[in-house]
Amino acid sequence: MAAPASKTIGDLSGKWTLNKTLSDPTDPALALQGIGWLLRKGIGAATVTIVAKQYVDDAGTSHIDIDQSASGLSSTHEARVLDWTGREHKDWLFGKVEGKSRFITAAELASFVAEDGEARKEGWVDSAFLAEDWIENQEGEGKGPKGETNILNHVKAEAGWFATQVWGFQDIGGERRYVRNVVVAKGDTFESFKMIYDFNE
Repeated sequence: MAAPASKTIGDLSGKWTLNKTLSDPTDPALALQGIGWLLRKGIGAATVTIVAKQYVDDAGTSHIDIDQSASGLSSTHEARVLDWTGREHKDWLFGKVEGKSRFITAAELASFVAEDGEARKEGWVDSAFLAEDWIENQEGEGKGPKGETNILNHVKAEAGWFATQVWGFQDIGGERRYVRNVVVAKGDTFESFKMIYDFNE
């Protein structure tokens, strides 16, 4: 179902299920990330659910803890700290990675993916896709601490690939949905896709 008005980039807490009918296929990106054919088929057949807990610690830093499960497969846990500091993480699916996350405004995102922006300077390919199709949250409550409308995530893997994601809300078929625009790159090859979620509770 569509995201209720109470769910914003400032409060993603809840249970979300990947809507595979609305989303783009993830198989090409998983192949680029070195995931084998049999496991990719298992992921493709599974129901993927995330349970998110978003909160601010005593120091005023925002966190998003995410437990992701795929039916018939092992679950994964992510502890994202939105301070744009690289932190190592390791799980059974992607191995060892270093990730960083932060809130970002629409203007900052446009600058980030511009020809002379940070993404281009770092060689992140197809970065313009990351800034496409976002709608701003409602006025007032629910945005990031400085009025941000999206969350930016970047991961570099020991296996040699990079993944950049922008999280936020988009109009999908006339419904407001939680969406992740994702670009996975390795060398000169990249895959861009949308992950579109149903809100469960």
